[in-house]
Amino acid sequence: MSPRAPILVLAVLLTSSSAMSAQSVGFVERDTAIVTGKIRLPATLSIPSGASRAPAIVLVHGSGPNDRDETVGANKPFHDLAQGLAERGIVVLRYEKRSKAVPLSFMGRPFTADDEVVDDALSAVVLLRGVAEVDSNRVVVLGHSLGGMLAPRIGERAVALAGLVILAGATRPLPDMLEEQITYMRGLPGADTAAYDKALAGLAPSLAGVRALTPADSASRKLVFGAPAAYWLDLAAYHPVKVAASLPMPMLILQGGRDYQVTMVDFEAWREGLAGNTAVEFREYPSLNHIFIAGSGPSSPDEYGVAGSVDAQVIADIATWIDGLPRR
Repeated sequence: MSPRAPILVLAVLLTSSSAMSAQSVGFVERDTAIVTGKIRLPATLSIPSGASRAPAIVLVHGSGPNDRDETVGANKPFHDLAQGLAERGIVVLRYEKRSKAVPLSFMGRPFTADDEVVDDALSAVVLLRGVAEVDSNRVVVLGHSLGGMLAPRIGERAVALAGLVILAGATRPLPDMLEEQITYMRGLPGADTAAYDKALAGLAPSLAGVRALTPADSASRKLVFGAPAAYWLDLAAYHPVKVAASLPMPMLILQGGRDYQVTMVDFEAWREGLAGNTAVEFREYPSLNHIFIAGSGPSSPDEYGVAGSVDAQVIADIATWIDGLPRR
């Protein structure tokens, strides 16, 4: 879930161009757009210089109205990933999330995680497979947080996907994780416990409402935590680890040990549910937080305001894993 706030919020905007501009040594960036029906999302391709039949990866955001860099306070983890992977010979596609780019598309109708995340990720895979510099048989999806949770659904539906990378992928009901996050922050040194107690009490009716939803509520337009009943029912019926276990593709699952938003409980759920699957690899980074930036001591929301970069070992591990995928 997005570190900006533990609650899902929805919004949007969009533009696109076809200009190509040089960036750091070793790669260039090209503006493009993800198109899903009438929805167009501004996007950026990071292309290694001289690339030909290169492996490629789509970056899929966490919850909330994320931009293409997945900007969190002073940090831009998707920008870091795009630059680091492109410098290692991998084409990267990142894009404005629909809830960042076109908020009105969600207004006045029920919607699900497919509308918010999955459909646009599938369109991104199609676009990336058609890029001249890309080997269409070596396209991978990377999902972070909510994007990691939904990565198995994307993998189930995408055509000819070579694999999945899951960063801090949630495995549990989001209302439970929201409550857990607030309880965690309440226990941090110096926390205003009375304020957090008040927040938890204020959220209790909404949390209970989400948990009590039934399929009979699916057409309701009433929003809870920024989303309708159809959204929460969709996620409640989805079991990411079970879907992942059914997929005939390689997966790399990464977890920061200091992450208080998607925790080691989730990482262990992936590891347990996929135990024995030799096509799945796991990596744990004890000093990293939810956005895979290093720190020390208990992680807190305040550290997202301090500029940092995605850990170089994470980028190297992803690149090495992609380079090792079978060529077809």
